Amino acid sequence: MTISFSEFLSQLINNPALLITSILTMGVILVNGWTDAPNAIATCVSTRSMSPRWAILMAAVFNFLGVLVMTMVNATVAQTIYNMVDFGGNPHDALVALCAALFAIVIWATAAWWFGIPTSESHALIAGISGAAIALQGGLAGINGAEWVKVLYGLVLSTLLGFGMGWIVVKTTEAIFRSFDRRKTAGFFQGAQISGGAAMAFMHGAQDGQKFMGVFMLGIFLSRGNANITNFNIPLWLMVLCSLIMGVGTSIGGYRIIKAVGMDMVKLEKYQGFSADLAAASCLLISSLTGIPVSTTHTKTTSIMGVGAARRVSSVNWGVVKEMVYTWILTFPGCGLIGYLMAKLFMWVF
Repeated sequence: MTISFSEFLSQLINNPALLITSILTMGVILVNGWTDAPNAIATCVSTRSMSPRWAILMAAVFNFLGVLVMTMVNATVAQTIYNMVDFGGNPHDALVALCAALFAIVIWATAAWWFGIPTSESHALIAGISGAAIALQGGLAGINGAEWVKVLYGLVLSTLLGFGMGWIVVKTTEAIFRSFDRRKTAGFFQGAQISGGAAMAFMHGAQDGQKFMGVFMLGIFLSRGNANITNFNIPLWLMVLCSLIMGVGTSIGGYRIIKAVGMDMVKLEKYQGFSADLAAASCLLISSLTGIPVSTTHTKTTSIMGVGAARRVSSVNWGVVKEMVYTWILTFPGCGLIGYLMAKLFMWVF
């Protein structure tokens, strides 16, 4: 099942519930581009391969392309997010609960950005809609365990594979270029670093864009009174809309996140920044093609840790890492609880 752009516009005018849901969903996508996408370009900026302004512009463009291209190739991540929770039953209550979840995600993401902590928007999304589904169904019946377990697979994958590939790629790069004059390779690695940042931005759009489009489709169906749709096709107009909104969010900034990920955690040279980007982008590509929802934040930061640890363990600022890990651990229960409480409040009010 799908919906045309003309149908969407027509219903948007005549259906206040769809209007409110669409605004909230677009708000979450905007916040994702604003607070999460800067992770993709953090190393480009920290190694001085690009200025922050041009790096943010590049990220906005490649986020757009990532959403567009990967959804056409493989949209299984969107299907996984859509089927992860059960918003079936009364469409009105389900829609109210979904709106509450989206509101909770915006609160969590904005708070993390304010403190400059690179939290995972993917995990905030999953936690928020899960908490709202539990509130709606009155228990864990609102969770689809078969789909939710993919999140756990993704958590392990983004952590272990990101760190391991970061270590392997930088060691391989050092071995290949060991006999080269470092001054002569500086220009090459600056260009490679920019290409790596573009690849990371592309894969961020490919992963996170699909997650939010899955939620967008859920909101559209619920607002039309369809609470039990299990299969759908993402229309081209929605790919364009979501990627544009994410691009606008990225263009707003995100300098605090760039500083935390690219500058405070590990001091990187250009070849190391390239290695981290290549490792993280490869992990995200594997995850997207296999339909496993992973956190771009986790993948990027763990690949940077792997690159830093390959030089020496002490080169990683483990104090900053500890703050990030605490935030990652708190995201599921924290945002899930906010989603649950907001859903209860919204259902009581509306």
